[in-house]
Amino acid sequence: MRGLLVLLSLACLANAQHQALIDYLERRLLAIEDRISLWHEQITRYASELRELKQQMVSQLENLDKEKETLRTSLDSMGSRVDRVERELDYLETQNGAQPCVDVDDKLIEQQVTLVQEKQKAKYFKLTDCSDMISSIKAMKILKRAGGPKGMWTKDTSGSSKKVYIFNGTAEDTINEFASVQDLTRSQGFSLSSDLKLPSPWSGTGHVVHNNQVYYVSQAEEITVVKFDPRNNSVTDSAVFPLQDHVPVYDLTPETLMDLAVDEEGLWAIYATRQNEKHISLAKMDANSLDVEQMWDTNCPRENAEAAFVICGTLYVVYNTKQPGRSRVQCVFDVNDMVTTEEAPLIYFPKRYGSHSSLKYNPQEQLLYAWDDGYQILYKLVMKKKLEI
Repeated sequence: MRGLLVLLSLACLANAQHQALIDYLERRLLAIEDRISLWHEQITRYASELRELKQQMVSQLENLDKEKETLRTSLDSMGSRVDRVERELDYLETQNGAQPCVDVDDKLIEQQVTLVQEKQKAKYFKLTDCSDMISSIKAMKILKRAGGPKGMWTKDTSGSSKKVYIFNGTAEDTINEFASVQDLTRSQGFSLSSDLKLPSPWSGTGHVVHNNQVYYVSQAEEITVVKFDPRNNSVTDSAVFPLQDHVPVYDLTPETLMDLAVDEEGLWAIYATRQNEKHISLAKMDANSLDVEQMWDTNCPRENAEAAFVICGTLYVVYNTKQPGRSRVQCVFDVNDMVTTEEAPLIYFPKRYGSHSSLKYNPQEQLLYAWDDGYQILYKLVMKKKLEI
């Protein structure tokens, strides 16, 4: 009997030890599971942080690439500006005689003085095969009256956009931009327009928009052509026009000291100086660098002139006639001597309100964008070949 009790006691003790071992193992397993769960959370967090770090590094690398490209573009632009400044300094040196204390070779001075004369006498080599000239004005369309008596309106002459740009006045700094001619027509004043703030006021009415760039004339101490990108509101380039003693280009628009124009050949500048103050001068400019490539003194008088424009390398100057509200092309100058005033057709503008403060030719549409006493007007042109005369 005593032996049976001992056996039962031993069996109970074994069961208790077995249960204790099982409880211990369960606690250890739970602890291991908790640690594994913690490790999993930490690994997940570390992976997320690594992904975020990778995205930040990729973004920073992209920004560095953009800044590198911007810096390269700025350096290229700076190099171009330095070259232009050197050329302008060379030109200015030709305008000033040698100082008394400096011994300079007379032949060298003569060579420098003739640089501008060569630009005026050199044969012009056309960039295109355009040989059109105006035959007549087919139609006139008055869109509306928006703005003051003098101003300028135009579209991008390259045809890259339908937007319309309004330069209201002769000394302002905010352009009114419309999405289309239709928006301009149905707008109450400038209510449907967006404002483009320029870094400096424009001067006169001689401005153009070409290849998504606004070219405007600014006058402080000197006449400067400013190239402005309306897409990012920044100045792309600027250049001082390399001539002094400017006088108003047109007798009837004295606010305009320089009139920029665009035709099939590119960018032109119409101007006048005291050295040749009775007549209008013409210069071909590089639209990219704003360099002056060639210059001409024309026989077109400034007196009674109201505006001008260029088509296929031919300058057309518009004069006010004795008849109220009537104007006509009274002087023609062709840079290749293919057309003369005597050979050109008589071109009269339909009766209007006053005189043109600006006339801007669009080579893509063969239209003239005119500003007449606050009215925005379109003239449809009929063309013919110069060789048909």
